[in-house]
Amino acid sequence: VLERHRVEVEYEPLYSRVGTGLTIYSPLASGLLTGKYSGMSIPPGSRLSIPKYQYIKEEKFGAMAHQIPQADALRPLAARLGCSLAQLAIAWTLVNPHVSSCILGATSVE
Repeated sequence: VLERHRVEVEYEPLYSRVGTGLTIYSPLASGLLTGKYSGMSIPPGSRLSIPKYQYIKEEKFGAMAHQIPQADALRPLAARLGCSLAQLAIAWTLVNPHVSSCILGATSVE
């Protein structure tokens, strides 16, 4: 939902001419679309607080930092629809007619 150009424009010929679909991974953008990193804060125990995931932290709070306010801007829409930000992001992925499957993951069982 945060990086749509490639999926909606560049890959369009694959859908219309070849008939392929996408397997989407990380539809929650490594947790950004859960709202937990709102305001550029990193809660203890979250994925970006774990040392082995520092490369993701550097990406999300560095070159991709513009995505955090974009995610925050989706909160009113989620509230209006009566769902969480994470539910909105996953639903957006699953109703996309070009998505064949969606891979979700979690940092921990909890």
